[in-house]
Amino acid sequence: MHHHHHHDHAHPHDPGAENQQRQRLQLALLLTSVFLVAEVVGGILANSLALLADAGHMFTDAAALGLSLFVAWFSRQPATPQKTYGYLRWEVLAAFINGAALLVVSAGIVWEAIGRFRNPEPVADSTMLVIAVGGLLVNAVCAWLLHGLHQHSMNTHGAYLHVLGDLLGSVGTVAAALVIRWTGWLAADPLASIIVTLLIVRSAWRLVRESVDVLLESTPSHISLGAVRSRLEDLPGVSSVHDLHVWTVTSGMIAMSAHAIVPESAQHQQILEQSQAAMREFGIGHVTVQIEREEICGETHA
Repeated sequence: MHHHHHHDHAHPHDPGAENQQRQRLQLALLLTSVFLVAEVVGGILANSLALLADAGHMFTDAAALGLSLFVAWFSRQPATPQKTYGYLRWEVLAAFINGAALLVVSAGIVWEAIGRFRNPEPVADSTMLVIAVGGLLVNAVCAWLLHGLHQHSMNTHGAYLHVLGDLLGSVGTVAAALVIRWTGWLAADPLASIIVTLLIVRSAWRLVRESVDVLLESTPSHISLGAVRSRLEDLPGVSSVHDLHVWTVTSGMIAMSAHAIVPESAQHQQILEQSQAAMREFGIGHVTVQIEREEICGETHA
């Protein structure tokens, strides 16, 4: 005897919060795009790799913010019979693209910086300093705009990491410009670009790893599969649980499916209701339990 217990896939959306999120992302995108042009021009004029590295990160910021805005809109499109979860996974895909783009840009900057260490090039420190301070201010405003939004989804978290990395980049570039101005030590420019890039690589790698885990439907890191199994098997009337899976559909939406052996038919509905409540303790919102009086031959065990 089979029972499936599940509920609607729809995400609870707060239109007010979503509008605020969209407006903040749009403002951050506008500020970033305008200053990106200034940094590219300034980096070329000042011959500063740190500024160009910063501009490279700003470009990925702008792309990340644009992608976040697009995905925030696109993932709200209604589900269809072909795409029963709607487009929620786009958010995870965007996070993966963001992280991967940061890693590629970072590799290019480190390669260029190594060349600069071998052959230091003169830098127009005054131009570099003015642009770097401007970049610091723009990034500080953008980080402030996005702070608090980044807990909402993996997608906005990716955009926030970009901006935060860029904020650190601007601090490094300002420091390098001051060092060159006071001491004439040209290696400060490529050194600043490498330090900043390494900080960004750490965040980007974490973002890529998290998004890949979701795409591979791994068990979320904060949930123990053994604890979920024990909790279900502790329910009175359940003799065993098999074929248990827990995975993340998208940020904040965790799903679970399992087969439970319940010999007494009279207990089936009660077990379904209790398992639903038990899974809420783990933060699992979408629960599907198949109830069997005895194990069906040929079942795959997990």
